[in-house]
Amino acid sequence: MESPKRLQNVFVVAERPAELHAFYESALGLQLKFRDQDRWIQYGAGNTNVAVACKEEGAPATSGVVMVFEVEDFAATIERVEALGGEVLGQRDMGSHGAVLSLRDPEGNIVQLFKRQGTPTP
Repeated sequence: MESPKRLQNVFVVAERPAELHAFYESALGLQLKFRDQDRWIQYGAGNTNVAVACKEEGAPATSGVVMVFEVEDFAATIERVEALGGEVLGQRDMGSHGAVLSLRDPEGNIVQLFKRQGTPTP
């Protein structure tokens, strides 16, 4: 079993992304890397990314923090998640950017796996 390559991103699902952007940028000093209006606001934090997402962009999470792990393959993980009491919620193809597989752990928390374009799909 191969472990994730790295923690690719952590994002918080926000009711008011613009207000949180002001907080994370000004109060915490995070440097803006990318912004898609108030849908997705991403910062660099060391060797990973931190982002603020609107509810639509954060779906299936509707609140809280979501960890996103970079992996090379979804297929083996899907089997293990289901065998250990988790739930596979679906996959989102983001074209040349890659794909995201959304999961729910046994306690209901959302976790996502990110796979760059060109790596195997299930």
